[in-house]
Amino acid sequence: MIDVTVRDEVALITLARPEKLNALTAGMRLDLAAAVRACGRTARGIVVTGAGRAFSAGEDIAEAAGKSLVAEVELFHDLTRAVLETQVPVVAAVNGLAVGGAAEWTLCFDTRIGSPAAEYFLPENHLGLSISNAAGYLLPRLAGGRALRLVLDSARLSAAEAVAAGLLDEIVPAEELVEAAIARVRHWTGPGTATAVHLRLLRPPLAEVERAFEAETEAARHVEKAGLAQAGMTRFLTRRTP
Repeated sequence: MIDVTVRDEVALITLARPEKLNALTAGMRLDLAAAVRACGRTARGIVVTGAGRAFSAGEDIAEAAGKSLVAEVELFHDLTRAVLETQVPVVAAVNGLAVGGAAEWTLCFDTRIGSPAAEYFLPENHLGLSISNAAGYLLPRLAGGRALRLVLDSARLSAAEAVAAGLLDEIVPAEELVEAAIARVRHWTGPGTATAVHLRLLRPPLAEVERAFEAETEAARHVEKAGLAQAGMTRFLTRRTP
């Protein structure tokens, strides 16, 4: 459910579970973190996209129901950690809907390019869940003072709205999306570039990100203990049942 290919020395990681809108099971998150780390050692850069009409629906709530929310959140944290540990550019090619932890994962990427169909949806607050992927630190870096409202509103943003909020950097035609992302990586890693140095200087500091992980893990523990998380997931699954 994770497809890895190489184009022009750039690793293309595709979330390949389109029948479930690329919802991320625990196993997929483990495989995805491993793929990012492996590609970071061998490729000029990494592009991540989704198969079908979604980037990713985020956590597979049907699989996660009844499991430890803390463990689920920590798997998302390691996706962010894997990206920030690489020494090569990582680009999100957001081809459609990006939800929850998947949307928040892209916040640590070096740039986010969307198609006109791209959407960012942060539903956690109204599901009784808590944010993850160091979004408590990364979202204000991108969205500034709008970050809190985006989370409290459980905001769902169109591609244009995501650009205005700082979550996407640009929009390109759908048929050009992956190639545009690959071209961006190649432009940044051409002969004589000092990209690795600037990634170290300008990426979010890992120490700050790890502190955000700790706070978010504690938040997950709180909503789980309070019963908010299980109640929210039950409501979500009940609404989806025919």
